[in-house]
Amino acid sequence: MEPILEFIDVCFSYHSTNGETPALSGISLSVKPGEFIAIVGPSGCGKTTLLSLISGLLLPESGEIRLLGKAQGTSGANIGYMLQKDHLFEWRTVYDNVLLGLEIRHGLNQQTKAQVSSMLDTYGLSAFKNSPPSALSGGMRQRAALIRTLALEPDILLLDEPFSALDYQTRLEVGDDIGSILRKEGKTAILVTHDLAEAITLADRVVILSNRPARIKKILPLHFDEAFDSPLKRRSAPCFSEYFDEIWKELKSNG
Repeated sequence: MEPILEFIDVCFSYHSTNGETPALSGISLSVKPGEFIAIVGPSGCGKTTLLSLISGLLLPESGEIRLLGKAQGTSGANIGYMLQKDHLFEWRTVYDNVLLGLEIRHGLNQQTKAQVSSMLDTYGLSAFKNSPPSALSGGMRQRAALIRTLALEPDILLLDEPFSALDYQTRLEVGDDIGSILRKEGKTAILVTHDLAEAITLADRVVILSNRPARIKKILPLHFDEAFDSPLKRRSAPCFSEYFDEIWKELKSNG
């Protein structure tokens, strides 16, 4: 199966009047269609920089990024980006909020409206379709933000700590919710998180970065029995603590 995303020896530095700050060094990574990748590493190591490079907001200084088998900028790949805040507008109904991306891209038609209505129904928000966002809980707001992003049918979904603003209990529930939705939709997703447990419960593989300039220290594949087939259930798996300890040990080692 051809990778949907490839980083080939990518390097990147930030430049300012104070000089150059190397951010990434020799990053090589391949992601398969439908795969869920979590990226962890020390604060400030360049995790979000990786997402900015995938989305095209930044360009690599050296190396190559390929999307859908083509050079970035020529692939026509549709990238979805989900941020820490849901950015729902109070003056629009929940339905109008989830249609916003389609509206901006001039993609509103009967078919796309029907798809959005179906997702609202499937993911438990149809009763709030005509309500303002203030009627939603924090978890429901994130679900609405995800539907808004999925409505654009992204080839790759980038998740930049989307649950970090939620309280712990809600974060667990929403992580389980959104992880299950992405599995059901078969979406390729790349998550940046500081929460190691979150990475283990959601991902197929965890990419562990070093201190800045970030390089890949290790890529850890995750394997869970069918009995632990959801993010919440994974936390009860016997191998969960082993994965956690392995990632923690890697993060704490020098280099």
